[in-house]
Amino acid sequence: MLLAAAAYNLLFGAFVVAFPLAWFAAAGMPAPDLPALWQCIGMIVGAYGVGYACAARAPLRHWPIVLVGLCGKVLGPIGFVDAALRSELPWRAGWLIVTNDLIWWLPFALLLRAAWRHHHPRTR
Repeated sequence: MLLAAAAYNLLFGAFVVAFPLAWFAAAGMPAPDLPALWQCIGMIVGAYGVGYACAARAPLRHWPIVLVGLCGKVLGPIGFVDAALRSELPWRAGWLIVTNDLIWWLPFALLLRAAWRHHHPRTR
């Protein structure tokens, strides 16, 4: 699962860096004035991919990487909903939240639960 997350984040991040306006065109949104900011987000997403790849080698030991990733995958949709409610982003742009965030909630949460049980055997 972490290798899949790593691959997705690396590919998505590279795509955003290489083609920063493509997502906006696909979402039917106007291009941003500063596409370099979107490219910076792509670099951050790609860096998470490197972290997930490292964590995949020993996920119960590297659970903090997964925790940080899950925090971002929960806070990102919250930020999107807030921006959409304030009409700063169109609701139709939310489809990206599904592949970037929502599909990873359950597997990341299950991995964190397994790590908790591994490190706290008395609480099983």
